[in-house]
Amino acid sequence: MAKITSVSPLAPAAFPELPVIQGVRFATIAAGVRYQGRTDVMLAQLDPGTAIAGAYTRSATRSAPVLDCQAKTGGAADQGAAILVNSGNSNAFTGKGGVAAVKAIAEATAKACGVPESRVFTSSTGVIGEPLPFERITAQLDTLASRLDAGGIAAAAKAIMTTDTFPKGAQASVVVGGKTVKIAGIAKGSGMIAPDMATMLVYIFTDAKIAQSELQSIVSAHNDVTFNCITVDSDTSTSDSLIVAATGASGADVSGNAEFSDALHAVMLDLAHQVVRDGEGATKFVEIAITGAANEADARTHAMSIANSPLVKTAIAGSDPNWGRVVMAIGKSGAAADRDLLSIRFGDVLVAENGWVSPAYSEADAAAHMKGQNLRISVDLGLGSGAATVWTCDLTHGYIDINADYRS
Repeated sequence: MAKITSVSPLAPAAFPELPVIQGVRFATIAAGVRYQGRTDVMLAQLDPGTAIAGAYTRSATRSAPVLDCQAKTGGAADQGAAILVNSGNSNAFTGKGGVAAVKAIAEATAKACGVPESRVFTSSTGVIGEPLPFERITAQLDTLASRLDAGGIAAAAKAIMTTDTFPKGAQASVVVGGKTVKIAGIAKGSGMIAPDMATMLVYIFTDAKIAQSELQSIVSAHNDVTFNCITVDSDTSTSDSLIVAATGASGADVSGNAEFSDALHAVMLDLAHQVVRDGEGATKFVEIAITGAANEADARTHAMSIANSPLVKTAIAGSDPNWGRVVMAIGKSGAAADRDLLSIRFGDVLVAENGWVSPAYSEADAAAHMKGQNLRISVDLGLGSGAATVWTCDLTHGYIDINADYRS
C-alpha cells in the first residue's frame, strides 16, 4: 500500500476539541488487521436508551458488515449497543467467510460489552476481496472493553483511517428547553468517494433524546444534501456507512426542534467537506453550484457531471480556467440544457453567457481565482428553478501514486 507521507494541504489546522457525549465510551487498539504499529480497531459502547439511525451504500456489491448493519438499524433502544470498526480490510467480496467474520465479531463484541448481538454494529474499511483475519479482532475485545473511556473519541477518529492524511472530527451544541445538547462526529474517507452514501465511514454521537424514527428521517434528509453531494473520484464504495447514535443522556427532547436538526446538518456537512479536503492527492477544494435547471434532479445531474469529469478536475489541478470543459460536462450529462441560455462563472468572474464567451470576460481574473485552494464554479441553465450544490476536489498525479499500488 502506498505510504502516506504528508498531510493534505487542505486539512484543518488541527483536530477539533470534541465534547464528551454522555452515554458513549470509546476504546482503540492495534490489532494488526493489516497495518503494523498503529491503531486499527475502534470500539464505541452505548448506554441503554440509545436510538440509532443509519445510511449505507447502495452498491450492489456492498460488504457483509453493511448488510448486517442495514438489517439491525431501527431496532429497539431499551438495551445497550456497540459499534466496532476495523481499518485495513473491508471484508467485502469475501463470500460466506465474510458473513461468518461479521457474526464472530458481533458475538465477541456483544459478550465483551454486555449488549445483545442484535445491537452490535460493525464496519470494515480497506482492501476489497481479502479474507478478514477476524481472530485478530476478537482476541482483543476484552482488552478493548477494559479501556472504554468517555474521552476517547479523538483516538477513535485515528483508528478508522486508511489512506486518510488526517483524522476528521466536527461538533456542535444547542440549548433545548434550558438543557445543552451536544453533538460530536468523526469520519474517515479519502478515496473511492462518490454519492450513494458517498470507502467512507461516519459516526456521529449526540446526547439528545429523540425517537429512532424521527432521527432516521432527519439523518436521511441531511445525508442527501451532505455526504451524497460529495465526490472525489466518482467511485462508490462497497463499505460506505453513516451511523448516528442519540443516547438521550441530556434529557433534552429534540423532537421537532429545528435548531437541533440544523446543528446535526452542520456537523454532517463539516465532515463531508473534510472528506473532500482529504481527497487522495487533492490540492484544491471545489464547490459546484447549479441554478436555473429544469428541476432539482437535473441540477444535481449537471453538478455531478462537472464534479466527476477528469478533464474538468485536471484543469482545476493546473489552475486552468478552461470553461470549455465545463460546457462539455453539461452537454454530456443527459439532463436538459440549452447552449444559448447557460452562463458560467469561476468565482465572481462571468466567463460565458448566451452560448459564447462573455464580452466582459477576463482570462487573468479567472486564472487568478483558479490558483486558489478554495474554488467555486457556478452555472445557470436558464431553464427553471432547479438548483443543487456539490463538492469535489482536483485530480492530480498524487491520486495515481496512492492507488496504483494500493494493495502492495
